Amino acid sequence: MQLPSKPAALVLRAARLSGPVFRDDAAAQTGLSISTVNRQVGALLKTGLIRERADLAPAGAIGRPRLPFELNVTDFLTVGIHIGYKVTAITTYDLLHRVVGAIQIATPIAENPEQTLQAIGASARRFVGRWAGRRVLWAGVAMGGRVGAGGVVDHPRLGWEAAPVGRVIAESLGLPVSVASHVEAMAAAELVVNPDDKRSSFLYFYAREMVGIAFSVDGTVHTPAAGPPVIGHFPVGGTRLLDPQRTGRLEDTASDTGIVDAAVANGLNVQDVDQVHELARGGDATARALLEERAEVLGRTVALIADIFNPDHIILGGQAFTDYPATLPTLAKAVRETSVAERRDVRVSRSGTTVQQQAAGAVSLDAIYTDPLEAVALTA
Repeated sequence: MQLPSKPAALVLRAARLSGPVFRDDAAAQTGLSISTVNRQVGALLKTGLIRERADLAPAGAIGRPRLPFELNVTDFLTVGIHIGYKVTAITTYDLLHRVVGAIQIATPIAENPEQTLQAIGASARRFVGRWAGRRVLWAGVAMGGRVGAGGVVDHPRLGWEAAPVGRVIAESLGLPVSVASHVEAMAAAELVVNPDDKRSSFLYFYAREMVGIAFSVDGTVHTPAAGPPVIGHFPVGGTRLLDPQRTGRLEDTASDTGIVDAAVANGLNVQDVDQVHELARGGDATARALLEERAEVLGRTVALIADIFNPDHIILGGQAFTDYPATLPTLAKAVRETSVAERRDVRVSRSGTTVQQQAAGAVSLDAIYTDPLEAVALTA
């Protein structure tokens, strides 16, 4: 999950960001020589990943260098799977990272992780079968927990240890598979959606059912050797309405489940966080106070972590920020009052409520964006 450096990948990136693009313009954008661009264009045309647009050639132009090229968005797909604690999203994408189709299923409950993954793989296989006329190049899986070599995942919340995510999904779909921590994948999706951020650093902070962070600098999402940082245990200090069990831990306090538990403890008749949001929108003072306190807790945590990393800007992702935006001013105030920095550039992810979907897409496209010729060769 980093900016490409191989010549073919740089040319593909030019087609993705600027296409239809002429070869001399691609050379200027990538810093490659025109002869190198010509060779890479030729190789990419053979794979079908790009196509020429003869209809856009300048009048009187002779020869292929005056034919612009663009990404082929009609013949290929990738499939992304985001495995959540409660819900799993399965999505297909074109080569521009645009959603072609999507479904959600309840994350299957089974005797062991392999059975759960086989059920998810079967659902994904049936879904992908709807596009019989298009070639599916790659699958990407994004999920919480620690991702090890070979796509093996430890996920304490799901009770998984050494779950063979990569192998089972690859066998189910008959495709090469990339597996990544979902928060790091969300940060990578920001680089796809916002390519201008490639020379800046940012802290990505995610909150929904789980909380997590990722850090990106110079167009690369940092992946620690020991796995993504774990922050669910961070202390939150005293609370008024949240954390009725007084665990003092961030995830117990600010997760969706934590909000529901606190709502029930404070007399609200709710079963899920959406009902808390509905009550707050309807004017219920307790529901509003719960969500305001959640924003305060998250704002203080964001500020403290940002003080450690000192990023150029902070990106907030996850439904804790997007499903009830009325609390964002409270969060911003908590960041200002907690951080030692005079000012922090805090933004909400452009992915909005589709952040998990966009993350899985970034994982599914990463191999193609990084080394397109090798990726297509592996799928042959």
